[in-house]
Amino acid sequence: MTRTIENRPVTDDEGVLRLDRWFRQHYPQLSQIQLQKLLRTGQIRVDGKRAKASDRVYGGQIIRIPPLPDAPILEEREKKPTPIPERLIKELKERILFKDDAVLVIDKPAGLAVQGGSGTKIHLDGALEHLRFNAPHKPRLVHRLDKDTSGVMILARTPEAARQLAESFRLHHARKYYWAVTIGRPPQQEGIIDASIAKSKGNFEKMIHDDDNGQEALTYYHIVQSAGKIASWVALWPVTGRTHQLRVHLAHVGCPIVGDGKYGDKNKGERSSQLHLFARRLIIPHPSNKKKMIDVCAPLPEHFKQTFSHFGFEGLNDDNPFENIKP
Repeated sequence: MTRTIENRPVTDDEGVLRLDRWFRQHYPQLSQIQLQKLLRTGQIRVDGKRAKASDRVYGGQIIRIPPLPDAPILEEREKKPTPIPERLIKELKERILFKDDAVLVIDKPAGLAVQGGSGTKIHLDGALEHLRFNAPHKPRLVHRLDKDTSGVMILARTPEAARQLAESFRLHHARKYYWAVTIGRPPQQEGIIDASIAKSKGNFEKMIHDDDNGQEALTYYHIVQSAGKIASWVALWPVTGRTHQLRVHLAHVGCPIVGDGKYGDKNKGERSSQLHLFARRLIIPHPSNKKKMIDVCAPLPEHFKQTFSHFGFEGLNDDNPFENIKP
């Protein structure tokens, strides 16, 4: 165990990692509870600044390691990961949309969390070892989708690919297009929703519109088809990537997403119990060749097919209404 203060660099070959995952790799004896306490009290710092467990660390950054506590007693240790069901491994392999030496693109199923948390035993992060396909490294997460959102998700197959992809997301060189079915019709055929977002003080799992204390959030939208004022099929481009951004923004303009009880669908279950938000398409520079673009679409989920049929929405219009917009 570390008994003196150590300043340890993140090496380039580690790619991009969450800070808590970096500690798990280098100091596996340190429990999550112990790590959170060290972060909360400012004893762990990244490039001299306070940090959170969810912060991403990159090659070249310096992590301050304080004297570490002894390993926790057995009861305090984190439980072993829950085994991933074979049916989920099989489903994920069947949902691969694109694969080469650097990246893996999958169609994440709705209902599968990307990472673990309180009460979440089975998640995509825990299944990544099964998507290695004989590569030297297991795939790495570089972005997220909500648990109940299905669709295109890209994974890095090498540390360098993880670094390059994370950089593309950070610099907004990636474009993620979503489809949603909303209750009602947005105010215009197309437009911009510019409404800052912050965590709700009353419910830490919920985000709210807050222009005074929130982070800037910008979403372009375009109505593809509508069923009068009852429902609309809406294409969305979130320029920023705030937690629950699209759900909060659509609720903010009075058109919550079908199946989203958390953000305004008060009759959830009468129409559909599933969230009708779908990551349809991802366009991003290839991490090995920035002049080459990865452009992948996911197939329409079954619950979308049923709802489209119910409202009479026809065709799978992949014309990009945001093609000529520069954020």
